[in-house]
Amino acid sequence: MRVVVQRVSHASVTINGVCKSAIKEGFMVLVGIEEADSQEDADWLSKKIIGLRVFDDENGVMNKSILDVDGEILVISQFTLMASTKKGNRPSYIRAARHETAIPLYEYLCNELSIGLGKQVGTGEFGADMKVELLNNGPVTICMDTKNKE
Repeated sequence: MRVVVQRVSHASVTINGVCKSAIKEGFMVLVGIEEADSQEDADWLSKKIIGLRVFDDENGVMNKSILDVDGEILVISQFTLMASTKKGNRPSYIRAARHETAIPLYEYLCNELSIGLGKQVGTGEFGADMKVELLNNGPVTICMDTKNKE
């Protein structure tokens, strides 16, 4: 699993002109899933995301977690995170998981993040054409891949 976590002042996802989810301060998380991924990968990512200390403390130092600031999370599935650009100029998405694998893992990750956060996370819609808006705060952007845990 590969994620891009962005610290945001606000974020939203719109599908067919209708806002599906919107958050205020917190994280907007883009998630790419490959066939080899498992619930263990989702568990690891969930703990890392909830524990990330990238919010400012009273001294302006990134020392607080999303729990410390009572933040929110918006999770968007994005198979293009699994793109390979080794050959040519057209990315290959062969590593991206099929729907049968990706949807249950995406839902599992969202559930684990909700449990860790203590409130429901916002989501997009798997496979939909989504319009995502965000105001990146910092900017702070963290990339994590479960294949590089060590």
